[in-house]
Amino acid sequence: MTYHANPARLLLEDGRSFLGTALGAPGVALGEVVFNTSMTGYQEILTDPSYTGQIVVMTYPMVGNYGVNSRDGESERPQVSGFVVREASRMFSSWRGEATLDEYLRNHGVVAMAGVDTRALTRHIRSRGAMRGAIAPADLPEEELLERVLAHPPMEGLDLACGVSTPRPYGLSAVGEERFHVLAYDFGVKARSPRILAEMGCRVTVLPADTPLEVILQEKADGLFVSNGPGDPAAVERAEGAILALSARGVPVFGICLGHQLIARAFGGKTYKLPFGHHGGNHPVKRLESGTVEITAQNHGFAVAMDEGSRIAGAPELRLTHVNLYDGTVEGLAHRTRPVFSVQYHPEAAPGPHDSLYLFRQFLQLMEACRP
Repeated sequence: MTYHANPARLLLEDGRSFLGTALGAPGVALGEVVFNTSMTGYQEILTDPSYTGQIVVMTYPMVGNYGVNSRDGESERPQVSGFVVREASRMFSSWRGEATLDEYLRNHGVVAMAGVDTRALTRHIRSRGAMRGAIAPADLPEEELLERVLAHPPMEGLDLACGVSTPRPYGLSAVGEERFHVLAYDFGVKARSPRILAEMGCRVTVLPADTPLEVILQEKADGLFVSNGPGDPAAVERAEGAILALSARGVPVFGICLGHQLIARAFGGKTYKLPFGHHGGNHPVKRLESGTVEITAQNHGFAVAMDEGSRIAGAPELRLTHVNLYDGTVEGLAHRTRPVFSVQYHPEAAPGPHDSLYLFRQFLQLMEACRP
């Protein structure tokens, strides 16, 4: 197995530079630099469409221990712009492993780095905020590289969902007896979410992000699932019509991550950019109805705004259901009269804990209750 020894550099837009060695494919990677605190699940992280446009830094010190395989991807290929680790395992120890991390990254053209002081890098991002950056060979002049970083578009205002959504509709058959038909609005959906719905007896039709409203309304659906995805929710306006029209007809709507933000905005809510976002599989969230604390998987750089009274700002029809115990941000909401609810985190647990799988059952219960 080849293991690169070529020097590489991660340069941030504020001029901070981190040296290491090249990993994965040769070349230059540009994107917003964020850190992820998960201890496992690196293949699911690499293939999560929500990471489109981002260079992901893993805080766990060794990555690649169990290799990669053809079954754990959340999409057909890696979606990250770049990848940074402290140490990349040169071999893997798992009966499921099929290739090393380095081989996987090279085969898919992902520019990456190892040997980076990821603790110092994470502390810098925590204090200065997520920012644009680049991975490049160390011999590329810093001045030239910084120009490229500063010319790269910031995440605010970017609609990236159109680039990761399915180009055409496709379906998943229900496992066992078909109970419901669910439309999944694909803004960067992870593969596990439709699979969970199918395993619970739902026939799932996954729709492209640019599906016209009239087409959606023609579908005879029992529910609408609004998926996760990358970019700025303020730049994604096409979901609003379907959310409002279907919920007005009494069709349940369930959103996660970007879908949560799009539901809030559809009813008048506002979103804003977080300093460094929430990325990892260990975020505590309080469910207000029961007081239960869930450990959740998260991956988002934007959040729904609250006013001083802990209400969803600009959306009096929505109520708060879940709160992040790290920083008090909105983690869940529900409509006061319509069958609509959403969470900011990833209940499909790919990767992450399984504390929140009940939300899919809640969606099924809502569809059962709203059936004509």
